Amino acid sequence: MPPREGNLEAPTRHPVPWREDSFYDEADCQREMARVFDICHGCRRCVSLCQSFPTLFDLVDATDDGELHGVDAKDYAKVVDQCYLCDLCYMTKCPYVPPHEWGLDFPHLMLRAKAIKFRKGEVGRGERLLASTDTHGQFAGIPVVVQVVNAVNRTQSMRRLLDKTLGVHPEAWLPELASSRLRWSAPSQGAAQVVTRGQRTPGKVAVFATCYVNYNEPGIGHDLLKVLDHNDIPWTLVEKERCCGMPKLELGDLQGVAEHKAANIPVLARYAREGWAIVSAIPSCTLMFKQELPLLFPEDEDVQAVKAAMFDPFEYLVARHKDGLLKTDFKQALGKVSYHIPCHGRVQNIGRKTEEMFKLIGQSVTVQLNTVERCSGHAGTYGVKTAFHPMAMKIGKPVFKAMAKDEPDVIASDCALAGHHIAQGMTQAGTPPKALQHPLTLLRTAYGL
Repeated sequence: MPPREGNLEAPTRHPVPWREDSFYDEADCQREMARVFDICHGCRRCVSLCQSFPTLFDLVDATDDGELHGVDAKDYAKVVDQCYLCDLCYMTKCPYVPPHEWGLDFPHLMLRAKAIKFRKGEVGRGERLLASTDTHGQFAGIPVVVQVVNAVNRTQSMRRLLDKTLGVHPEAWLPELASSRLRWSAPSQGAAQVVTRGQRTPGKVAVFATCYVNYNEPGIGHDLLKVLDHNDIPWTLVEKERCCGMPKLELGDLQGVAEHKAANIPVLARYAREGWAIVSAIPSCTLMFKQELPLLFPEDEDVQAVKAAMFDPFEYLVARHKDGLLKTDFKQALGKVSYHIPCHGRVQNIGRKTEEMFKLIGQSVTVQLNTVERCSGHAGTYGVKTAFHPMAMKIGKPVFKAMAKDEPDVIASDCALAGHHIAQGMTQAGTPPKALQHPLTLLRTAYGL
């Protein structure tokens, strides 16, 4: 019986056997890449996603007979380097993912190849430092130091130095350090004391600050806390945290991921077992706890408990509304909003929860919403690296154009990094945004807080 063409069943994600020696067998990995690449070449549905697929297809098309066997296996690395593990090919395009008999998992195959590269010591110091968010975030909140670092990082001479030493593109947007960290500027817990549990939602929230919110944009965290306070939801800041490990994952540093997991999971599991909803305002961090760590550590009960308790903020708030427990006393119109759904939000399989919230706000005050669901091209550290920044801007061009539709009053993305990347792209396209704000900031504004 011939193989089925396509797959109408829900995707099944298999655990990643990264602790087995065979996972790092380079020859076996290359054989699997040859199998998968040959299928991809025959399908080509993913050509419009990231640059991995055009790179692969160009390699194939340049051979004498237009088939994969003519591609030098050494060139497979060019395909791997272009993958930033957004997961969209797996979740939205590929008809051959498990349970299909061909069992394609392109992102996790690329992860395997990245892990082999990292173990071989072929990842440079600059890339490793870029993935160490806790390290360069430690300067945040230190008087004078923050101002000096931010000012120096804006100079052409420093950007040229970053380009030379760390491979950071001179024109790529870089986040500034915050003058005060979220942990230093926010109380450790909210004023509400009464826990009202809903059918879909725990009645209390533990906020996982994330590196980015804590060190770079604490205002996003303050907006979330204000919204929780307004809705009389008891909250607490998670006692302590390290980076979720997503930057390490993207680099193939799986031992580094394990070290971050060992620091975070015991703390978060305690909140999960005490009945707290755990909320993270950065989609990549939320996804790390919902999907990647459970696939890397499928036998760890604490990891699975955290997975079950982890929420995107708008996933939690919309579910709270469906429980009849969210206030809808919106007072302030938002005007024309261009909203971008980031890849790591889409991959969570929760639906368009932020869009649902904007539409709920629009029932009380004016919201003219333009939703854009496509990769912005930023993709974590990919968009700032010298080798990839021009391609990141090219990938984002359709988003930049779509976000400029009807000259919005404000643009927003759940991914703060994507938001700044889009703002930069719109400016370069001659359609600079009037304002950039996080959706949580817009929700706080709508409440009139």
